[in-house]
Amino acid sequence: MKGSKMEANLYCIRCRDETTHVIFYINNKINTVECKECHRIQGIKIDIMKEFYKEIYERISTKPARITQEYKQDLNKFLLRLPTRALSKPYRLIRDLNNSRKFIKRFKN
Repeated sequence: MKGSKMEANLYCIRCRDETTHVIFYINNKINTVECKECHRIQGIKIDIMKEFYKEIYERISTKPARITQEYKQDLNKFLLRLPTRALSKPYRLIRDLNNSRKFIKRFKN
């Protein structure tokens, strides 16, 4: 799960002028658009759990293809890094899950 912000000049209905807006994305989908002048927020409902499950499914389903591509590019480098990656995978998985859990908790509040 990742969130990002971007600023853009958009036409504001309340200000009736082109003003700077902050656009907040969740996994590259627009979640809210806020006018910096009048602070009007336009939200788009996103099912955060559906996005989370979709992200997990995407990561799991593309893993075999990513591993195949990696070893075809450089087999020696792949074999040298494999033991370290295998040992660190549980810690990386826990870190990713904790980050996603914090993001979902912050989003739901």
